[in-house]
This record gives sequence, structure tokens and C-alpha cells, in this order.
Amino acid sequence: MILDASMWIWIPLSLAIIFAFLHQIKTSITLITICLVGSLIENRLNIIGLVTLIVGLAIAYRVPNLEHKWKIVSYIFIILWSVALFIHLIPGFNNAKVLDAVISGPQSTPFTMYLNLDKPFIFFGLLLASPSLLGSKVTFNKKAILMSIILLFSLLPIAWGVGVLQPETKIPNWWWLFLLNNLLLTCVAEEAFFRGFVQQSLSKKFGWVMGVTTASLLFGFAHFYGGILIVAFATLAGVCYGLIYHFSSRLWVAVIFHFLFNFVHLLFFTYPMMK
Repeated sequence: MILDASMWIWIPLSLAIIFAFLHQIKTSITLITICLVGSLIENRLNIIGLVTLIVGLAIAYRVPNLEHKWKIVSYIFIILWSVALFIHLIPGFNNAKVLDAVISGPQSTPFTMYLNLDKPFIFFGLLLASPSLLGSKVTFNKKAILMSIILLFSLLPIAWGVGVLQPETKIPNWWWLFLLNNLLLTCVAEEAFFRGFVQQSLSKKFGWVMGVTTASLLFGFAHFYGGILIVAFATLAGVCYGLIYHFSSRLWVAVIFHFLFNFVHLLFFTYPMMK
């Protein structure tokens, strides 16, 4: 593990995400401010990155109150802004490499992990642009959610069966860092974009089947770097996350099971892939 004194800035960022889910907006904004000021001091963020974040968040804040034509233009901007943050295209961010080609087990391929400062802000931007992102308490279909969870976790033994993974039980000494990073900085941003924004928006216009399908295909394509089999399994996992989100009407439920799937993968199978 590669940790230094600047790691503290991800603590207020993580707490800001948690408080946003709890609808404690003022507390979340205060923590975001602490994170950004600290990031400038610690040279994890420069003025270009800061301005990009502020502009994106400011436009996102205005979106719900804009006229229809300007709302569409602003949504396009927010989508492009989010994608740029996703793929680390915007300059000004010095993300921390905390794991450098580590091996989780003897049959696993090397794994590198960053604590990203840019990607988590997708969640805040989308939440401002679409306040319904977190979902509602309208429905909570326990039976359908359970079936979706069973389908989700069945993907791991299926991946073993087709030779993508193989069982490998281990607890790497960096498991706790993976937990915090994957849950709060990775899964939240991905679920906010693919389920909370894409799926929800399309579901409102074209029905939930179209929403789940499109969001899942996009989620799968985002894993193209792993090859066609990884794209296929990511798409299927995306369908499960989408079903969980649809039947629970709560973003945090999709986030939790997205993380649990990744964590079970880490602990009990070759991660991220087999040699």
C-alpha cells in the first residue's frame, strides 16, 4: 500500500457522500468544501480541476429550474462532464495510486487501485441535476429484489464455469482500503450515473425495461478494456443492479449490492481476473 499524509482529504469526501444519502445537504456541502480546500493545499487538485468542478456543479444546480430547451442542453453538458470525470480526461486532478500492481492471490492478475478525486464528484453533480436520483420509498418488492440478488451472485460461479475466474479464497492486507474505496468512491459514482441517472431518466420516458436494458449495455461497454467476456458479464451484472434499483426504488440498495458483489469476487475468486 502507498499511503501518505494527503490521504486525509478523502475522509471528508467520503463523509460528504454518506451525508448526501442521508439528505443532510448542508453538512455534505461543508465536507465537500473541506475536501476541496484540503486538496488544493495537498496538491491533489489545481485551479483547473477546481474550476471544472465548480462550473459543473453550478450548472447541475441550475438544471431543475431551467426552461425545457436549456434543460436539455444542460443535461448534455452534465453527461459529457460526468463521462470526462469517469475517464479522468479533465486535467487538474492528482489521484492517489494506493495499490500498484499488487497480487491478491497466486492465480490472480496484478491489480492497481487509485483513490480518485474526480470520479466521486459525478455523484454530487447528478444529484444536483436530478434530485430524484436517490430514489424514493414508493416501492420495495422484497421477493423481486431477492431473485435479482440470487441472479447477481450466480454470475460468479458461471464465470468460473466458462473460465473467466476460478475460486481463490484469501484476505489481502489491503481489503479495508478496497472496501472504503470501492463502496464510497467507485460504486456510488457508477450507480449514480448508470442507474440513478441513465436508467431512471429512460424509464420515465420509455418504461423500466428500456431503462434497465440501455443502462446495462452502457455499463457493460464501460468495461471494454477487459475483453468481450468481461463486457458480457458486466452487462449481466448491470441488469441485476438495474433490477435491484427498480424493485427497491433506492439508489443505496443498488450501491450496497454492487459493492458486495465486488467484495465477494475479491475474497473468494481470482481478482480482478485469473492468470
